[in-house]
Amino acid sequence: MSAPAAVLAGLGSYVPPRTVTNDELSQHLDTNDEWIVQRTGIRQRHWSDPGVATSDLAVEAGHRALKSAGAQAPGDIGMVIVATTTPDQQCPTTSPDVAARLGLGNVAALDLAAGCSGFIYALATASATLMAGYAERVLVIGAETFRPFLNPTDRGTSVIFGDGAGAVVLRRGTIDEPGAVLTVDLGSDGSLRELVGIPGNGSRHRSTDRPPHPDDQYLYMNGKEIFPHAVRRMAQSSSAALENVGWNVDDVDHVVGHQANLRILQALAQLLGVDKQRVVTHLDQVGNTSAASIPLALADAAAKGRFQRHDRLLLTAFGAGLTWGSAALTWPGVTLA
Repeated sequence: MSAPAAVLAGLGSYVPPRTVTNDELSQHLDTNDEWIVQRTGIRQRHWSDPGVATSDLAVEAGHRALKSAGAQAPGDIGMVIVATTTPDQQCPTTSPDVAARLGLGNVAALDLAAGCSGFIYALATASATLMAGYAERVLVIGAETFRPFLNPTDRGTSVIFGDGAGAVVLRRGTIDEPGAVLTVDLGSDGSLRELVGIPGNGSRHRSTDRPPHPDDQYLYMNGKEIFPHAVRRMAQSSSAALENVGWNVDDVDHVVGHQANLRILQALAQLLGVDKQRVVTHLDQVGNTSAASIPLALADAAAKGRFQRHDRLLLTAFGAGLTWGSAALTWPGVTLA
């Protein structure tokens, strides 16, 4: 009998309708389209309108993933995981609201915060839940609304981050099925937590007598310092995942890395020894969408017919924390809703 595994059964994505081009940003930032494209590979991003929260994007993507998987009725899903760095509020968590608005009944629901690695961490959590027999299907959503957390005068973050949501439905299956998640590798290094973050509103910030600074509400990032850590950690994690499943680099049909920066993806491919044609890129259209990054890239590539049934995929991400993770799976040939 084949070993149990989480199997990809549905996929959905959603980005806000508002498109923000590099030229638009250059009207109030000291930058231009050429500068942004050369340093990041990003040509545009999507930002949510005022009043739109992370849950709103998560519901849209979740609905499409459920439709893709043919799971619509209460009882079809046993757990909802929302991976996000930008929840609707600190308390209560966002996932129960998302589950309720999707009509999923009184299911288990949790938020997962692991920065840009959030989707991989959520994938691991969902896989463990399914293999333990707690649920038959789990909805995993990566969703972010970074626009309210971007300092409009900081070109180092405002040109990079976008809003969006991507979702997958995982079902309990066997490891020999197309779509099976074969392995997940995770890691972190909290000693480098100061490289990226949003300092305001946490217990550390509120426990001091220091008056809040206006910039504390905004995301900060030391991109120059993060770059080498991102490339090295994703490469190490990817290699560990490949070793776990007995694949070599040439066995991988597609590498779907966190869409943070084109130069990071290119450096990762070079370090792994992967032809750049096998690296999926979607950031030129949506920017860095953090936990939504990988499922959005999966949905875009699937919509373009890039993946074939049984293709071998390597997913890898790196984010605030610092955190990182990779996963290996085969492609099931899901139909997008």
